[in-house]
Amino acid sequence: MQITDIKIRKLFDEGPMKAVVSVTFDSQLAVHDIKVIHARDRHFIVMPSRKNPDETYRDIVHPINAQFRAMLEDAVITAYEEALATAAEAPMEEEIAAGEPAVVL
Repeated sequence: MQITDIKIRKLFDEGPMKAVVSVTFDSQLAVHDIKVIHARDRHFIVMPSRKNPDETYRDIVHPINAQFRAMLEDAVITAYEEALATAAEAPMEEEIAAGEPAVVL
């Protein structure tokens, strides 16, 4: 199974949740609402889940083995880091387009 697309749906500045992501596999199956979390000085992913009547949570979809989880986590976190870099460049591009001087350090 190959990851054919990763879309960063939303980025967050505050709190431990940093992004909500959708991943497409083999151009045929999409998994939405994968979350990128930052805790204990590292990023990791949390799979989509639902709340049970007893207030616990259960994953709706999840990797079956550690190797696939690691591959998925690496791909999602790489896409998240690329989205952060792109978002950081966007304000400078907007300033240049508006004719404002860009600050270069």
